[in-house]
Amino acid sequence: MKAKTTAKVKATASYQQWRFHLVWLFLAALLLVLCARIVMLQVIDIEGGYKFLQQQGKARTVRTETIPAYRGIVYDREGEPLAVSTPVRSIWCNPRLVSEDDGNFRELAKALGYSRAVLAQKLNANKSRSFLYLRRQMTPEDAQRVLDAGVAGVYAEGAYKRYYPAGEVTAHLVGFTDIDDVGQEGIELSYDQHLRGVPGAKQVVKDLMGNAIADFKHIRSAEPGGHLKLSIDLRIQYLAYRSLKRAVVNHRASSGSLIIVDVRSGDILALVNQPSFNPNNRSEFSASRMRNRAITDLIEPGSTVKPFTVIAALESGLYTPDTLIDTNPGYIRVGRKVQRDHRNYGVIDLTTLITKSSQVAVTKIALSLEAQSIRSVFYRLGLGQSTGTGIAGEAVGMLPSHQRWRDIERATFAFGYGLSVTPVQLAQAYSTLANGGIKKPLRLISGQATGSGERVIDATIAGDVLKMLKTVTGPGGTAHKAAIPAYSFAGKTGTVHKVGAGGYQENHYISLFAGMAPADNPRLVGVVVINDPQGEKYYGGEVAAPVFSSVAADALRMMGVAPDKLEDFKGQDLLAVETESDRAKRG
Repeated sequence: MKAKTTAKVKATASYQQWRFHLVWLFLAALLLVLCARIVMLQVIDIEGGYKFLQQQGKARTVRTETIPAYRGIVYDREGEPLAVSTPVRSIWCNPRLVSEDDGNFRELAKALGYSRAVLAQKLNANKSRSFLYLRRQMTPEDAQRVLDAGVAGVYAEGAYKRYYPAGEVTAHLVGFTDIDDVGQEGIELSYDQHLRGVPGAKQVVKDLMGNAIADFKHIRSAEPGGHLKLSIDLRIQYLAYRSLKRAVVNHRASSGSLIIVDVRSGDILALVNQPSFNPNNRSEFSASRMRNRAITDLIEPGSTVKPFTVIAALESGLYTPDTLIDTNPGYIRVGRKVQRDHRNYGVIDLTTLITKSSQVAVTKIALSLEAQSIRSVFYRLGLGQSTGTGIAGEAVGMLPSHQRWRDIERATFAFGYGLSVTPVQLAQAYSTLANGGIKKPLRLISGQATGSGERVIDATIAGDVLKMLKTVTGPGGTAHKAAIPAYSFAGKTGTVHKVGAGGYQENHYISLFAGMAPADNPRLVGVVVINDPQGEKYYGGEVAAPVFSSVAADALRMMGVAPDKLEDFKGQDLLAVETESDRAKRG
């Protein structure tokens, strides 16, 4: 019995030992299989295993990052920068990884410009997200102070920030970009694709905290955006801005616009509006300040189109510059409306019509012509059409074309009511007249081809009307108070009632002046619009015309145009005569 028990115990022990060895053998086989699998995947690369694992590893440590592209520079015609990009860094984080218990959390908040509580609230509100911008477009130095805080889950990325050296002086023309460096207004918007460039890409190795520790692979280089040289002259732009702002402030007007054009080339040398804004300070942004009124705002041009009506009269063959028109008794009834002059001018010729801006004489001309003949002149001069500036948002205005024109419609249309134009359209029309009847597209990009232009008005007729416009700035003319020292100039004033909810407003006006200088051989054309001036002065000759004269004299001198009124300098040293800009620089 005892022998049987001993044998049974030995058999059990042998069985257990065999099971133990079997388990060890099994484990050794598993280890051998695992090693073989590793060798096959990493060395022999059966079924692409090595490549697969390598890709999976990289996917957890290698990331593709964008290399921001440098946005092209915008210059004025003389090479002065108007818009440049500077390198900045944006701070972002993974809210899931940022802990308020981190010992450097308070230092992080301070470097970001937050209080500890505000930063904590911002992170807690975005805990479900894995990406959150904490501060955009910081200077590299400020961004480095944030990173030096050493808080886990906080990172930085490179970018560029747009800067505008001329500030509000060129704001409406150049425009601005958004925080992602995409054009939003002006040249920045219209030529965004040209300026933007193409971002590059690279692969970087990151640690477990998401920090880039090494560049792994360069995929493609960033392609910088193209540069642009504008037609404007920053010196003239500055003069225009200052003169317009002074007029708007002095006359307590709600807004204003001024455009200066080079007659020979069609180049826009200055384009300014009031009120303006500083594109470097986004806290000032508001819809009313950002409107490029010279391009987008529509106005009734009033008496500034009377010279165009005179052109239609001369083209008809029914009138010559010496044709006499009886304006007695100083008013005329058209239907139920009465059109009046400031006083009874009696019998006058076409030149006096322009000099005195006679409403009665223009009305009689309009009623004597075919209805479409005046509209044809307006259209040929560019009213109701794009001027070719290329600025996004440019309005084309409204040039009516009735199948049947009522007499009152024909009369009011002839002296600038019942149609709408932009200030820049009016500038193009006067540039055509100053250029002897040859129309050119207005140009904002320096060197852009515009061609030789198209003749739309007979040269003799254009010359006759130009002579008439010279009398407006002379004794007895509506703009005689706006004389330019050393230069003769010509032009036409306009004063129109503003349109309100109940129709034309009795005591609210738009003051206009369209001028050219020198008068005998025009080089510059300017259009000034002063919207709703308050006080005793509101006529175009008193409010708008002096703005043009104050800019034109200095601009002509800067352009090297010789004075044509040398009698103004009798007994003076011409070299000692200084311009308004000279005086400003001196003190």
